[in-house]
Amino acid sequence: MSWIEALILGLLQGLTEFLPVSSSGHLELGGALFGLEDPHDFFTFNIIVHGATFLSVVVVFRNDILSLIHHFFRFRWNAEMKFVLLLLASAIPTAIVGLLFEEQIERIFEGRVVFVGLMLLVTATLLFLTRFAPPANKDVTLKSALVIGLAQTLAILPGISRSGATISTALFFGIERSQAIRFSFLMVLIPIFGANFLKIIRVSEQASAGSMDLAPMIIGAVAAFIAGVMACKWMLNIVRRGKIEYFSIYCVLAGITAIIAGSL
Repeated sequence: MSWIEALILGLLQGLTEFLPVSSSGHLELGGALFGLEDPHDFFTFNIIVHGATFLSVVVVFRNDILSLIHHFFRFRWNAEMKFVLLLLASAIPTAIVGLLFEEQIERIFEGRVVFVGLMLLVTATLLFLTRFAPPANKDVTLKSALVIGLAQTLAILPGISRSGATISTALFFGIERSQAIRFSFLMVLIPIFGANFLKIIRVSEQASAGSMDLAPMIIGAVAAFIAGVMACKWMLNIVRRGKIEYFSIYCVLAGITAIIAGSL
């Protein structure tokens, strides 16, 4: 992988992790476009850039995270303690599906551009349907947290946007917009950390892993981090203004393009 490829893929990961357009789908399309043939190098790069976007969420929501940790370890029942427990509950479906099926799904759909295109159309449909969501004035409940967690499991499929699925589901429940995006972005920390931890174990067990040069990994990580911070802040404003459905247009165009390109 060259440094320019790493830069572009890092920017793609950082931007699309938080914008509702599927980071996994865009990384698959980017890898196919650049003809990256070494699965071990691409797998390692994927871990690095996902770790960078994890850090970008931590930076943007650092005050929220510190507040939640502080209230959690005070062991007193209040709104922040309840929010932490709901975040943990939302991680249960993702943990179950991820542990049981993620590796198999990655092998089945790796490099399948047409499938990515179809899933981008599914993402577009979810985003468009938020136009008809009920008034956003409710809080997250245990039921909505679990269903939002189930929606997050769909993002295992390349082309399904994690943020698109979780924010859309929260809006379908009528959850207040600022709370919906706060919950969506904070809930991703647990699965990203867990998934990267498991992937690091897998890489360490592969003798051929680790052949990728250090420079592209650093460039990709820095690009993903900077783009992730920018995209995260941008997405906060977009959801609060109620403009998320406009991303459905992009997903339709990207999906159709992927289907056509994959069929040639």
